[in-house]
Amino acid sequence: MFRTVPPVTRALIFINVLVFAGEQLLSDDLILRLALWPLQSTPLSDTPMSFQPWQLLTYGFLHGSVWHLFVNMFALYMFGGQLEQLWGPKRYMNLYLVSIIVAGAAQLLVAGVLASEPYPTIGASGGVFGLLLAFAMYFPRRIIVLLIPPIPMPAWLFVTLYGILELYLGVTGTEAGVAHFAHLGGMAGAWLMIQYWRGGPPFRRRKP
Repeated sequence: MFRTVPPVTRALIFINVLVFAGEQLLSDDLILRLALWPLQSTPLSDTPMSFQPWQLLTYGFLHGSVWHLFVNMFALYMFGGQLEQLWGPKRYMNLYLVSIIVAGAAQLLVAGVLASEPYPTIGASGGVFGLLLAFAMYFPRRIIVLLIPPIPMPAWLFVTLYGILELYLGVTGTEAGVAHFAHLGGMAGAWLMIQYWRGGPPFRRRKP
């Protein structure tokens, strides 16, 4: 079954699993260097705990647990493969990576405003939420069945409710330790990419 998954989606899943295996072997070393640390973290010369530009991308390939990895990779498999078939590898990869970067930027902004204790952000959720938003835009009436509880609903409704929930949880500080604004940033990154392709606001329509 895995062989039927489009190549970029398959490669992304493989890389995430491989990096997670590396995390288990190297303990905290990968987290210290590749996770996304707040901008106010101390310099790398003094301690490994600091922000570096590459972390805006590398954090999206780290995970904190097997369950964290499974949920993100399952969503990548479910939604990413269909979008890759629709767009092709290049456009699909661009949207996924932009979603991760914008999600990371959103997390840095929130962490800077809150000025909370520095902690690392990890996970492919920013990219996955970007794919969810894109899936709802291109397949709005496709039925999605939740795992818990098993309620079927159209993709546009599922993603809208999920986005509202993430905003509520982020604003209220509920479910501490989850980067809710990064999830919303991933959605925003995907929306911006799709608007750019379509020539819609805030971008100018491109000439044919």
